[in-house]
Amino acid sequence: MCDRHEFVFEFDKAYNHQLIEKFEASPQHQLLEDSGPPEKGVYALYHAGQLVYAGKALHTRLNRRLAEHYRKIASRRNVDVHDMTCRFLVIRGDWFVRAAEDALIQNYNPAWQTSGFGSHVPGAGRPGIRVSRWDQEYPPRQ
Repeated sequence: MCDRHEFVFEFDKAYNHQLIEKFEASPQHQLLEDSGPPEKGVYALYHAGQLVYAGKALHTRLNRRLAEHYRKIASRRNVDVHDMTCRFLVIRGDWFVRAAEDALIQNYNPAWQTSGFGSHVPGAGRPGIRVSRWDQEYPPRQ
């Protein structure tokens, strides 16, 4: 029997398609220290109109995570926080938040995603620790 008679619902494709559609329909906001609601969800950061980072707020809240990014960017050279916007979606359910972050990263392949920008790595900045690409391109203001 050929496989053209089988139907396998691809939940991940359906979820990803609907998520991206909803995400792109959501409004962009200026990245501010008080952006976002106190809810779980996913978000993306845009620099000069280009999506550069996608993340999740799972064990924290969107407003807190976006505020962390605002402060980090505002404290750096070679990037102006006024050139930053954000977009976010509130999502209920931990699995759905994780799946949504993965869908955003897979769909957009953001430039800052693997740069060290969003990491909370213990020991970062200590002597002997490798300097991330983010820290090299956007060093702290003196």
